[in-house]
Amino acid sequence: MIIFTLAMRGQMRTLIFNVLEPSFTIHRFERGCAIPEQVFASPFYSISQTEDELSIVAPETIQIESGKSDCGWRALKVVGPLDFALTGILAQVATTLALEEISIFAISTFDTDYFLVKGENLEKAKKVLVTAGHTIGRLKEPSKKKVPNNNK
Repeated sequence: MIIFTLAMRGQMRTLIFNVLEPSFTIHRFERGCAIPEQVFASPFYSISQTEDELSIVAPETIQIESGKSDCGWRALKVVGPLDFALTGILAQVATTLALEEISIFAISTFDTDYFLVKGENLEKAKKVLVTAGHTIGRLKEPSKKKVPNNNK
């Protein structure tokens, strides 16, 4: 985990990050393509569709045929839930890493944020965050929660 401090409206807030296992691949499909079924078996995935494209982030262990893909991404998860009133979390983490030329792919969910960095930059990202006063902890595999079947 990484302990990250933010100044929020005069208060100091501490965020905890977990480094997720395994490595992830970012896939690009044409808009409207069918979502490969194997994606849904993963404990962590992200699907976004816009008017231009369909993007899927999934573990590298899931083999998907996509138009374009970029593998080797590692995920840093902010332990949530985060209140919607909090501001600047994404900007501050992104800026800290960008100043050291570490590219990110960000994913936001209802409860939290994820920062993906290329695997070859993970150690550098950790070092940068430690130098900025943060703490790095253990690796964490996404939990494999069973989703209730509401289609009875």
